[in-house]
Amino acid sequence: MRRAVCPGSFDPVTNGHVDVIGRAAGLYDELVVAVLVNPGKAGFFPVEERMELLREAVADLPNVTVDSFQGLLVEYCRSHDIPVIVKGLRAVSDFEYELQMAQMNRELAGIETLFVPTAPQVGHLSSSLVKQIATFGGDVSRLVPEVVHDRLVEHARRDAQ
Repeated sequence: MRRAVCPGSFDPVTNGHVDVIGRAAGLYDELVVAVLVNPGKAGFFPVEERMELLREAVADLPNVTVDSFQGLLVEYCRSHDIPVIVKGLRAVSDFEYELQMAQMNRELAGIETLFVPTAPQVGHLSSSLVKQIATFGGDVSRLVPEVVHDRLVEHARRDAQ
């Protein structure tokens, strides 16, 4: 069985994430979307809610599961027998950082990395920009899955009060 992991913070999941996940799901028998737990950083959404939103956003992809991890990604891969990491790339700057990570992951654990360029229509998206736009009342309805949009707007309203 061909397995891969697509890691990230997904805070929140965007249409760019869904694009990369959907395309990677077509390449593997099983794709695990793994949400990074960073105990030193408070996210916009708690990890459990991010995982719930991801499950809803990729519900139409039967070979995709959602999990979380903390620590080294290669340790997660080893413990779950996953030989490939899938990373989406938006720009050259993403590649420069991700190449170094891919080389280190291969050195540490023999884990390969597959780079998937985002589709042009979502290549400009980042969770940080989406959160900022939502926080200032901007329209993010075309940038995130519908289920994420509703929660994001609600969350941004609560924070603004």
